[in-house]
Amino acid sequence: MSTATAAEPSPRGWPTEKGPLLLALARASLAHSLGGPSFDPPDVGWLGEPGACFVTLTQEGTLRGCIGSIEARRPLREDVLENARGAAFHDPRFPPLLAVELPQTRIEVSLLSPLEQLTVESEEEALRKLRPGIDGVFLEWGFRRGVFIPQMWQKLPDPKRFLECLKEKAGLPLLAWLPGTKVSRFTAQCWEEPEPSEEGARA
Repeated sequence: MSTATAAEPSPRGWPTEKGPLLLALARASLAHSLGGPSFDPPDVGWLGEPGACFVTLTQEGTLRGCIGSIEARRPLREDVLENARGAAFHDPRFPPLLAVELPQTRIEVSLLSPLEQLTVESEEEALRKLRPGIDGVFLEWGFRRGVFIPQMWQKLPDPKRFLECLKEKAGLPLLAWLPGTKVSRFTAQCWEEPEPSEEGARA
């Protein structure tokens, strides 16, 4: 069973009952990459539509990897598979996931809405336009970029601190707002697996 959480309707109108399939797809991708059986992604029409997602891995509530796409540039099926593998094996903050860890690893898939660029000239204006608890935020200045998905509001509920941490992630100065900084927001529909303890160890 999966748990769906969202403050906005799902991107592209995809209903929440499709979440379990995305979670199963992500887990099958990891299991296969760790030596498990091969699998054929289901031939479902909406999985072939362009989609952008983030896949987040946690263990006992602690982040274990997170990789995602900001914009829909490939079929959702491919995006889920690649981002699941990216979160497990290519997040530079963590060592590659081991097979022994998979049963204790919880998977979350977040589907992103299209980016909405905001017209802002200052940090104060950006703060006024953000919707705490709802918006994911994508920050750009030149080649420097940073993104927080909406779940980050749970850790950073203060909007000013939220934006400061995002600037730090993008490599931008904390005490200044650089002219030409671009701010885009998005919403996300999220599905997460139950804690492994709730259903026992997975095979």
